[in-house]
Amino acid sequence: VDMSYLIDASVASQPHGLIVSVPDVDALGPSIGAAMAAGIPVISINSGGHAFQTLGVLAHVGQPEYEGGRQSGLRLAAAGTDRALCVNHEVGNIALDLRCQGLEDALAETGGTVSVLAVDLADPEDARQRVRGALLSDSTINGILTLATAGAEPTLQAIQELQRSSDIPFGTFDLSPRVLESLVDGSMLFALDQQQYLQGYLPIVFLTKYLETGTIPGGGQTVPTGPQFITSENAESIMRLAEEGIR
Repeated sequence: VDMSYLIDASVASQPHGLIVSVPDVDALGPSIGAAMAAGIPVISINSGGHAFQTLGVLAHVGQPEYEGGRQSGLRLAAAGTDRALCVNHEVGNIALDLRCQGLEDALAETGGTVSVLAVDLADPEDARQRVRGALLSDSTINGILTLATAGAEPTLQAIQELQRSSDIPFGTFDLSPRVLESLVDGSMLFALDQQQYLQGYLPIVFLTKYLETGTIPGGGQTVPTGPQFITSENAESIMRLAEEGIR
């Protein structure tokens, strides 16, 4: 609701273009529609790839969320996971739910199952305790996917406290210094880089060219910025770029 107010306020200022993430289509759709009705070109980024065509915006720049979850599931399955935990910090956010769904579908191909664990990223200690409790209550869990670095770091702590780093393949969406260090030392199996820098940079280029030439890349399809998998093999090379704020 707060986002819809921000969009409405932006539209009232008559910008040349609007770039917006769409975590909730029902809540934001009317405001986005009003922007387009006012003649303001709109591009969606990050969340909203499943619905940008329905909304009628010019393009979507982001990571295909379901595919990111599915590819993560394939990697976890290859590492021996058949009982995974998907740590979701915002159940109901379509993009995050799609990540868990992709994970579930990938593991189902090999007979595996997935449980979704809801956590609150505003309370890292509670997230750590929830992950720890889930692992203690179900010893068959042998793989974890977190959907953000703020979920990955409490999960890392819980796994290390239980001394299960060696037997629980663990991956996450997004990067942080702690995640990159854990990839280098082998505490984590992988991280998905959705390349948020590109999600901010490309729409500006696209809107500028649209205003200048009336053209838009993508042909009505998502312009994907990921997923790109970061592992122990390439994590060190990403660290410098992460320090610069572009990875």
